[in-house]
Amino acid sequence: MTSPRVRQLPNCQGEEPNLLPVATAYQRIFDALVPVTETVTIGLEMALDRVLGQTVTSPIDVPPHRNSAMDGYALAGTDIPNGTVGKLRIIGSAWAGRPFTGTVARGQAVRIMTGAHMPQGTDTVIMQEQAEIAGDYVRIDGTHRPGQNVREAGEDLKKNADILHPGQRIGPAEMGLLASLGITHIDVLRPLRAAIFSTGDEVKDIGEPLTAGAIYDTNRYTLRGMLERARVEFKDMGVLPDDPQRIATALSAAAGKADVLITSGGVSAGAADHIANILHDLGQIGFWKIAIRPGRPLAFGSIGDAAFFGLPGNPVAVMVTFYQFALPALRLLAGEVRTKPEPTIDAVCTAALRKKAGRVEYYRALLQRGANGQLTVRPTGATGSGLLHTMSEANCFIILGHDDGDVNAGETVPVQPFYGLT
Repeated sequence: MTSPRVRQLPNCQGEEPNLLPVATAYQRIFDALVPVTETVTIGLEMALDRVLGQTVTSPIDVPPHRNSAMDGYALAGTDIPNGTVGKLRIIGSAWAGRPFTGTVARGQAVRIMTGAHMPQGTDTVIMQEQAEIAGDYVRIDGTHRPGQNVREAGEDLKKNADILHPGQRIGPAEMGLLASLGITHIDVLRPLRAAIFSTGDEVKDIGEPLTAGAIYDTNRYTLRGMLERARVEFKDMGVLPDDPQRIATALSAAAGKADVLITSGGVSAGAADHIANILHDLGQIGFWKIAIRPGRPLAFGSIGDAAFFGLPGNPVAVMVTFYQFALPALRLLAGEVRTKPEPTIDAVCTAALRKKAGRVEYYRALLQRGANGQLTVRPTGATGSGLLHTMSEANCFIILGHDDGDVNAGETVPVQPFYGLT
Protein backbone atom coordinates (compact mmCIF):
# COMPACT_ATOMS: atom_id res chain seq x y z
CA MET A 1 0.00 0.00 0.00
CA THR A 2 1.33 3.47 -0.78
CA SER A 3 -0.84 5.60 1.50
CA PRO A 4 -3.78 5.27 3.91
CA ARG A 5 -7.19 5.20 2.27
CA VAL A 6 -8.94 6.75 5.31
CA ARG A 7 -8.14 9.92 7.25
CA GLN A 8 -8.54 10.21 11.01
CA LEU A 9 -12.15 9.47 11.97
CA PRO A 10 -14.16 10.91 14.85
CA ASN A 11 -14.40 8.49 17.77
CA CYS A 12 -17.92 7.05 17.72
CA GLN A 13 -17.46 4.86 20.80
CA GLY A 14 -20.20 5.60 23.32
CA GLU A 15 -22.55 7.38 20.92
CA GLU A 16 -26.04 6.00 20.22
CA PRO A 17 -25.43 4.39 16.80
CA ASN A 18 -29.08 3.69 15.97
CA LEU A 19 -29.74 7.41 15.52
CA LEU A 20 -26.99 8.22 13.02
CA PRO A 21 -28.83 9.78 10.03
CA VAL A 22 -28.01 8.77 6.47
CA ALA A 23 -26.78 12.28 5.61
CA THR A 24 -24.32 12.17 8.51
CA ALA A 25 -23.10 8.72 7.46
CA TYR A 26 -22.47 9.97 3.91
CA GLN A 27 -20.59 12.98 5.24
CA ARG A 28 -18.34 10.87 7.44
CA ILE A 29 -17.53 8.55 4.55
CA PHE A 30 -16.75 11.28 2.04
CA ASP A 31 -14.80 13.40 4.52
CA ALA A 32 -12.63 10.42 5.48
CA LEU A 33 -11.70 8.69 2.21
CA VAL A 34 -8.47 9.35 0.31
CA PRO A 35 -8.53 8.48 -3.42
CA VAL A 36 -5.77 6.56 -5.14
CA THR A 37 -3.36 8.69 -7.16
CA GLU A 38 -1.08 6.11 -8.78
CA THR A 39 -1.46 5.85 -12.56
CA VAL A 40 -0.66 3.18 -15.12
CA THR A 41 -0.40 3.50 -18.89
CA ILE A 42 -2.61 1.17 -20.92
CA GLY A 43 -3.63 0.73 -24.53
CA LEU A 44 -6.84 2.42 -25.59
CA GLU A 45 -8.46 -0.95 -26.30
CA MET A 46 -8.21 -1.76 -22.57
CA ALA A 47 -9.53 1.58 -21.31
CA LEU A 48 -13.26 0.90 -21.02
CA ASP A 49 -14.56 1.73 -17.51
CA ARG A 50 -11.15 2.82 -16.25
CA VAL A 51 -10.78 6.17 -14.49
CA LEU A 52 -8.74 8.75 -16.37
CA GLY A 53 -5.54 9.86 -14.64
CA GLN A 54 -4.50 12.70 -16.95
CA THR A 55 -5.83 15.71 -18.79
CA VAL A 56 -6.29 14.89 -22.47
CA THR A 57 -5.51 17.76 -24.85
CA SER A 58 -6.53 17.47 -28.47
CA PRO A 59 -3.45 17.31 -30.73
CA ILE A 60 -5.54 17.99 -33.84
CA ASP A 61 -8.74 19.60 -35.06
CA VAL A 62 -11.68 17.18 -35.31
CA PRO A 63 -12.75 17.06 -38.04
CA PRO A 64 -9.34 17.98 -39.49
CA HIS A 65 -10.79 19.83 -42.48
CA ARG A 66 -14.00 21.42 -43.70
CA ASN A 67 -16.19 18.60 -45.05
CA SER A 68 -19.65 17.77 -46.28
CA ALA A 69 -22.33 16.72 -43.81
CA MET A 70 -24.47 15.25 -46.62
CA ASP A 71 -24.35 13.45 -49.93
CA GLY A 72 -25.08 16.09 -52.53
CA TYR A 73 -23.46 18.89 -54.54
CA ALA A 74 -20.80 21.34 -53.36
CA LEU A 75 -20.88 24.87 -54.72
CA ALA A 76 -20.30 28.49 -53.80
CA GLY A 77 -23.10 30.06 -51.76
CA THR A 78 -23.08 33.02 -54.11
CA ASP A 79 -24.38 30.72 -56.87
CA ILE A 80 -27.67 30.07 -55.05
CA PRO A 81 -30.30 31.73 -57.27
CA ASN A 82 -32.48 34.52 -55.90
CA GLY A 83 -36.07 33.34 -56.21
CA THR A 84 -35.49 31.47 -59.44
CA VAL A 85 -34.03 28.13 -60.57
CA GLY A 86 -30.31 28.02 -61.36
CA LYS A 87 -28.25 25.57 -63.37
CA LEU A 88 -24.66 24.66 -62.48
CA ARG A 89 -22.23 22.50 -64.46
CA ILE A 90 -20.98 19.35 -62.65
CA ILE A 91 -17.17 19.20 -63.10
CA GLY A 92 -16.23 16.22 -60.92
CA SER A 93 -16.73 14.25 -57.73
CA ALA A 94 -15.36 14.38 -54.18
CA TRP A 95 -15.29 11.25 -52.04
CA ALA A 96 -14.39 10.73 -48.39
CA GLY A 97 -10.67 10.00 -48.56
CA ARG A 98 -10.45 10.99 -52.24
CA PRO A 99 -10.88 14.78 -52.50
CA PHE A 100 -11.55 16.78 -55.66
CA THR A 101 -8.20 18.47 -56.37
CA GLY A 102 -9.31 21.25 -58.69
CA THR A 103 -10.90 24.66 -58.05
CA VAL A 104 -14.64 25.20 -58.47
CA ALA A 105 -15.45 28.38 -60.35
CA ARG A 106 -18.67 30.40 -60.53
CA GLY A 107 -21.45 28.43 -62.21
CA GLN A 108 -19.88 25.08 -61.36
CA ALA A 109 -20.57 22.32 -58.80
CA VAL A 110 -18.96 19.07 -57.62
CA ARG A 111 -20.74 15.87 -56.70
CA ILE A 112 -19.76 15.26 -53.05
CA MET A 113 -20.16 12.48 -50.51
CA THR A 114 -20.63 12.72 -46.75
CA GLY A 115 -17.30 13.40 -45.03
CA ALA A 116 -15.50 14.47 -48.19
CA HIS A 117 -13.17 17.48 -48.09
CA MET A 118 -14.93 20.61 -49.40
CA PRO A 119 -13.34 21.54 -52.75
CA GLN A 120 -11.58 24.88 -53.12
CA GLY A 121 -14.08 27.54 -54.13
CA THR A 122 -17.08 25.91 -52.37
CA ASP A 123 -18.75 26.61 -49.03
CA THR A 124 -22.23 25.09 -49.43
CA VAL A 125 -23.74 21.63 -50.03
CA ILE A 126 -27.14 21.00 -51.61
CA MET A 127 -28.61 17.65 -50.54
CA GLN A 128 -28.96 15.25 -53.47
CA GLU A 129 -32.69 14.90 -52.68
CA GLN A 130 -33.11 18.64 -53.24
CA ALA A 131 -31.27 18.77 -56.55
CA GLU A 132 -32.40 17.90 -60.08
CA ILE A 133 -29.88 16.41 -62.48
CA ALA A 134 -30.02 17.18 -66.19
CA GLY A 135 -27.08 15.60 -68.01
CA ASP A 136 -23.88 17.34 -66.84
CA TYR A 137 -25.83 20.01 -64.95
CA VAL A 138 -27.53 20.26 -61.54
CA ARG A 139 -30.59 22.45 -61.15
CA ILE A 140 -31.30 24.12 -57.79
CA ASP A 141 -33.87 26.60 -56.54
CA GLY A 142 -33.50 29.63 -54.28
CA THR A 143 -34.69 28.02 -51.03
CA HIS A 144 -31.14 27.24 -49.84
CA ARG A 145 -28.74 29.29 -47.73
CA PRO A 146 -24.97 29.74 -48.04
CA GLY A 147 -22.90 27.51 -45.74
CA GLN A 148 -25.55 24.83 -45.24
CA ASN A 149 -24.69 21.14 -44.71
CA VAL A 150 -21.00 21.85 -44.10
CA ARG A 151 -18.94 20.82 -41.05
CA GLU A 152 -16.11 23.19 -40.24
CA ALA A 153 -12.61 22.06 -39.26
CA GLY A 154 -12.48 21.70 -35.46
CA GLU A 155 -16.28 21.84 -35.16
CA ASP A 156 -16.22 18.83 -32.80
CA LEU A 157 -12.84 19.37 -31.10
CA LYS A 158 -10.39 22.25 -31.41
CA LYS A 159 -6.65 21.64 -31.51
CA ASN A 160 -5.00 22.25 -28.09
CA ALA A 161 -8.35 22.21 -26.25
CA ASP A 162 -8.62 20.20 -23.01
CA ILE A 163 -11.34 17.63 -23.72
CA LEU A 164 -11.12 15.02 -20.94
CA HIS A 165 -10.04 15.45 -17.34
CA PRO A 166 -8.68 13.32 -14.48
CA GLY A 167 -11.43 11.52 -12.60
CA GLN A 168 -13.64 10.87 -15.64
CA ARG A 169 -14.64 7.26 -16.13
CA ILE A 170 -13.95 6.18 -19.71
CA GLY A 171 -17.07 4.95 -21.48
CA PRO A 172 -17.70 4.01 -25.12
CA ALA A 173 -18.07 7.69 -26.14
CA GLU A 174 -14.76 8.61 -24.50
CA MET A 175 -13.03 5.67 -26.19
CA GLY A 176 -14.29 6.86 -29.56
CA LEU A 177 -13.29 10.42 -28.72
CA LEU A 178 -9.75 9.36 -27.88
CA ALA A 179 -9.57 7.27 -31.05
CA SER A 180 -10.67 10.28 -33.11
CA LEU A 181 -7.54 12.05 -31.85
CA GLY A 182 -5.27 9.17 -32.84
CA ILE A 183 -4.40 8.42 -29.20
CA THR A 184 -3.18 4.84 -28.72
CA HIS A 185 -2.28 4.85 -25.00
CA ILE A 186 -3.70 6.65 -21.99
CA ASP A 187 -2.82 7.14 -18.33
CA VAL A 188 -5.48 5.79 -15.97
CA LEU A 189 -5.65 5.46 -12.21
CA ARG A 190 -4.76 2.02 -10.99
CA PRO A 191 -7.78 -0.13 -10.10
CA LEU A 192 -8.87 -0.49 -6.50
CA ARG A 193 -8.00 -3.67 -4.63
CA ALA A 194 -10.64 -5.14 -2.33
CA ALA A 195 -10.79 -8.14 -0.03
CA ILE A 196 -14.19 -9.71 0.72
CA PHE A 197 -15.30 -12.05 3.51
CA SER A 198 -18.47 -13.57 4.80
CA THR A 199 -18.81 -14.38 8.50
CA GLY A 200 -20.84 -16.87 10.50
CA ASP A 201 -20.64 -20.47 11.68
CA GLU A 202 -23.91 -21.18 9.89
CA VAL A 203 -22.63 -19.96 6.50
CA LYS A 204 -21.46 -22.65 4.06
CA ASP A 205 -19.88 -22.16 0.65
CA ILE A 206 -21.66 -23.57 -2.37
CA GLY A 207 -20.57 -27.15 -3.02
CA GLU A 208 -20.47 -28.00 0.69
CA PRO A 209 -23.22 -30.11 2.29
CA LEU A 210 -25.76 -28.17 4.37
CA THR A 211 -25.74 -29.26 8.00
CA ALA A 212 -28.59 -28.57 10.44
CA GLY A 213 -29.16 -24.82 10.73
CA ALA A 214 -26.71 -23.98 7.95
CA ILE A 215 -27.30 -21.78 4.88
CA TYR A 216 -25.43 -21.27 1.63
CA ASP A 217 -23.35 -18.10 1.32
CA THR A 218 -25.08 -15.84 -1.17
CA ASN A 219 -23.43 -12.58 -0.10
CA ARG A 220 -19.92 -13.21 -1.40
CA TYR A 221 -21.28 -14.06 -4.84
CA THR A 222 -23.50 -10.99 -4.84
CA LEU A 223 -20.48 -8.90 -3.78
CA ARG A 224 -18.33 -10.47 -6.49
CA GLY A 225 -20.86 -9.42 -9.13
CA MET A 226 -21.24 -5.89 -7.77
CA LEU A 227 -17.47 -5.40 -7.51
CA GLU A 228 -16.87 -6.72 -11.02
CA ARG A 229 -19.47 -4.29 -12.35
CA ALA A 230 -17.69 -1.51 -10.45
CA ARG A 231 -14.34 -2.58 -12.02
CA VAL A 232 -12.77 -3.25 -8.61
CA GLU A 233 -10.17 -5.99 -8.34
CA PHE A 234 -10.86 -8.27 -5.40
CA LYS A 235 -9.57 -11.20 -3.41
CA ASP A 236 -12.26 -13.59 -2.19
CA MET A 237 -11.19 -14.62 1.32
CA GLY A 238 -14.05 -17.08 1.86
CA VAL A 239 -16.14 -17.59 4.99
CA LEU A 240 -14.82 -16.72 8.45
CA PRO A 241 -16.26 -18.56 11.47
CA ASP A 242 -17.58 -16.71 14.51
CA ASP A 243 -14.15 -16.66 16.10
CA PRO A 244 -12.92 -13.14 17.05
CA GLN A 245 -9.24 -14.08 16.86
CA ARG A 246 -9.49 -15.69 13.44
CA ILE A 247 -11.53 -12.76 12.11
CA ALA A 248 -9.01 -10.26 13.51
CA THR A 249 -6.05 -12.16 12.06
CA ALA A 250 -7.66 -12.41 8.61
CA LEU A 251 -8.67 -8.73 8.54
CA SER A 252 -5.21 -7.58 9.65
CA ALA A 253 -3.52 -9.65 6.94
CA ALA A 254 -5.91 -8.46 4.22
CA ALA A 255 -5.56 -4.80 5.26
CA GLY A 256 -1.89 -4.88 4.26
CA LYS A 257 -2.76 -5.79 0.67
CA ALA A 258 -6.11 -4.11 -0.08
CA ASP A 259 -7.50 -0.60 -0.42
CA VAL A 260 -10.83 -1.66 1.07
CA LEU A 261 -12.13 -4.56 3.13
CA ILE A 262 -15.76 -5.63 2.77
CA THR A 263 -17.38 -8.15 5.09
CA SER A 264 -20.97 -9.31 5.41
CA GLY A 265 -22.55 -10.36 8.67
CA GLY A 266 -21.31 -10.00 12.23
CA VAL A 267 -22.11 -6.30 12.66
CA SER A 268 -25.27 -6.55 14.77
CA ALA A 269 -25.35 -6.60 18.58
CA GLY A 270 -25.67 -10.37 19.03
CA ALA A 271 -23.33 -12.49 21.08
CA ALA A 272 -21.64 -13.83 17.91
CA ASP A 273 -21.40 -10.44 16.18
CA HIS A 274 -17.77 -9.44 16.63
CA ILE A 275 -17.01 -6.97 13.82
CA ALA A 276 -17.56 -3.71 15.73
CA ASN A 277 -15.31 -4.78 18.62
CA ILE A 278 -12.61 -6.02 16.25
CA LEU A 279 -12.78 -2.80 14.26
CA HIS A 280 -12.36 -0.81 17.47
CA ASP A 281 -9.36 -2.91 18.53
CA LEU A 282 -7.59 -2.96 15.15
CA GLY A 283 -8.40 0.42 13.66
CA GLN A 284 -11.01 3.17 13.60
CA ILE A 285 -14.82 3.14 13.74
CA GLY A 286 -16.60 5.90 11.84
CA PHE A 287 -20.03 4.43 12.60
CA TRP A 288 -21.58 0.99 12.92
CA LYS A 289 -25.33 1.49 12.79
CA ILE A 290 -27.41 4.00 10.84
CA ALA A 291 -31.07 4.95 10.58
CA ILE A 292 -32.07 3.01 7.46
CA ARG A 293 -34.15 -0.02 6.54
CA PRO A 294 -32.98 -2.50 5.44
CA GLY A 295 -29.35 -2.39 6.49
CA ARG A 296 -29.23 -0.69 9.86
CA PRO A 297 -26.17 -2.67 11.08
CA LEU A 298 -23.61 -1.09 8.72
CA ALA A 299 -20.06 -0.48 9.95
CA PHE A 300 -17.58 1.96 8.39
CA GLY A 301 -14.03 2.59 9.46
CA SER A 302 -10.47 1.54 8.71
CA ILE A 303 -7.97 -1.18 9.55
CA GLY A 304 -4.36 -0.24 8.87
CA ASP A 305 -4.27 1.63 5.56
CA ALA A 306 -7.48 0.07 4.25
CA ALA A 307 -11.03 1.39 4.37
CA PHE A 308 -13.52 -1.00 5.94
CA PHE A 309 -17.19 -1.68 5.26
CA GLY A 310 -18.99 -4.20 7.44
CA LEU A 311 -22.23 -4.93 5.60
CA PRO A 312 -25.24 -6.64 7.20
CA GLY A 313 -25.80 -10.37 6.92
CA ASN A 314 -29.15 -10.42 5.12
CA PRO A 315 -28.70 -10.49 1.32
CA VAL A 316 -31.09 -7.64 0.40
CA ALA A 317 -29.50 -5.46 3.08
CA VAL A 318 -26.10 -6.27 1.59
CA MET A 319 -27.19 -4.99 -1.82
CA VAL A 320 -28.92 -1.88 -0.45
CA THR A 321 -25.97 -0.84 1.70
CA PHE A 322 -23.45 -1.64 -1.04
CA TYR A 323 -25.25 0.44 -3.67
CA GLN A 324 -26.11 3.34 -1.37
CA PHE A 325 -22.88 3.59 0.65
CA ALA A 326 -20.06 1.29 -0.47
CA LEU A 327 -20.39 1.95 -4.23
CA PRO A 328 -20.18 5.77 -3.95
CA ALA A 329 -17.24 5.28 -1.59
CA LEU A 330 -15.49 2.96 -4.06
CA ARG A 331 -15.98 5.52 -6.83
CA LEU A 332 -14.39 8.19 -4.66
CA LEU A 333 -11.51 5.88 -3.65
CA ALA A 334 -10.94 5.03 -7.32
CA GLY A 335 -10.47 8.74 -8.07
CA GLU A 336 -13.72 9.14 -9.97
CA VAL A 337 -15.37 12.56 -9.98
CA ARG A 338 -18.90 11.07 -10.09
CA THR A 339 -19.32 9.55 -6.66
CA LYS A 340 -22.71 10.24 -5.07
CA PRO A 341 -25.63 7.78 -5.38
CA GLU A 342 -27.64 7.93 -8.58
CA PRO A 343 -30.35 10.61 -8.69
CA THR A 344 -34.04 9.86 -8.32
CA ILE A 345 -37.05 10.46 -10.55
CA ASP A 346 -40.71 10.75 -9.58
CA ALA A 347 -43.28 8.03 -10.24
CA VAL A 348 -46.80 7.22 -9.04
CA CYS A 349 -46.80 4.41 -6.49
CA THR A 350 -49.61 1.93 -7.18
CA ALA A 351 -49.52 0.36 -3.70
CA ALA A 352 -49.71 1.68 -0.16
CA LEU A 353 -46.42 1.63 1.79
CA ARG A 354 -45.94 1.53 5.54
CA LYS A 355 -43.14 3.82 6.67
CA LYS A 356 -41.79 4.73 10.09
CA ALA A 357 -40.45 8.27 10.43
CA GLY A 358 -36.92 8.64 11.72
CA ARG A 359 -35.13 6.52 9.13
CA VAL A 360 -34.62 6.26 5.37
CA GLU A 361 -36.30 3.22 3.81
CA TYR A 362 -35.44 1.53 0.52
CA TYR A 363 -38.16 -0.55 -1.17
CA ARG A 364 -37.18 -2.76 -4.11
CA ALA A 365 -39.68 -2.08 -6.82
CA LEU A 366 -40.63 -2.32 -10.48
CA LEU A 367 -40.73 0.91 -12.50
CA GLN A 368 -43.00 0.87 -15.56
CA ARG A 369 -44.56 3.28 -18.05
CA GLY A 370 -48.32 2.92 -18.50
CA ALA A 371 -50.34 3.19 -21.69
CA ASN A 372 -50.95 6.87 -20.89
CA GLY A 373 -47.20 7.48 -20.67
CA GLN A 374 -47.22 7.91 -16.90
CA LEU A 375 -44.41 6.37 -14.85
CA THR A 376 -45.71 4.02 -12.17
CA VAL A 377 -43.90 1.95 -9.57
CA ARG A 378 -44.86 -0.92 -7.31
CA PRO A 379 -42.99 -3.00 -4.73
CA THR A 380 -41.88 -6.42 -5.93
CA GLY A 381 -43.08 -8.22 -2.82
CA ALA A 382 -42.62 -8.52 0.92
CA THR A 383 -40.03 -6.27 2.50
CA GLY A 384 -38.03 -8.88 4.43
CA SER A 385 -34.29 -8.27 3.99
CA GLY A 386 -33.63 -11.96 3.38
CA LEU A 387 -35.87 -12.19 0.31
CA LEU A 388 -33.29 -11.87 -2.46
CA HIS A 389 -35.76 -12.81 -5.20
CA THR A 390 -37.46 -9.43 -4.67
CA MET A 391 -34.22 -7.75 -5.79
CA SER A 392 -33.97 -10.02 -8.81
CA GLU A 393 -37.48 -8.99 -9.87
CA ALA A 394 -36.89 -5.27 -9.25
CA ASN A 395 -35.42 -2.57 -11.47
CA CYS A 396 -35.37 0.31 -8.97
CA PHE A 397 -35.54 1.43 -5.37
CA ILE A 398 -38.33 3.53 -3.94
CA ILE A 399 -36.53 5.78 -1.43
CA LEU A 400 -38.56 7.33 1.37
CA GLY A 401 -36.75 9.99 3.37
CA HIS A 402 -35.90 10.27 7.05
CA ASP A 403 -38.99 12.30 7.95
CA ASP A 404 -41.47 10.62 5.57
CA GLY A 405 -44.42 8.58 6.84
CA ASP A 406 -46.86 6.19 5.20
CA VAL A 407 -47.56 6.43 1.47
CA ASN A 408 -51.04 5.96 0.02
CA ALA A 409 -51.60 4.28 -3.33
CA GLY A 410 -51.64 6.95 -6.04
CA GLU A 411 -49.09 9.21 -4.35
CA THR A 412 -45.88 10.26 -6.09
CA VAL A 413 -42.65 8.82 -4.67
CA PRO A 414 -38.94 9.26 -5.50
CA VAL A 415 -37.50 6.31 -7.44
CA GLN A 416 -33.85 5.42 -8.06
CA PRO A 417 -33.52 3.21 -11.17
CA PHE A 418 -30.90 0.47 -11.04
CA TYR A 419 -29.40 1.76 -14.29
CA GLY A 420 -26.20 3.47 -13.19
CA LEU A 421 -26.06 1.46 -9.97
CA THR A 422 -25.79 -1.97 -11.52
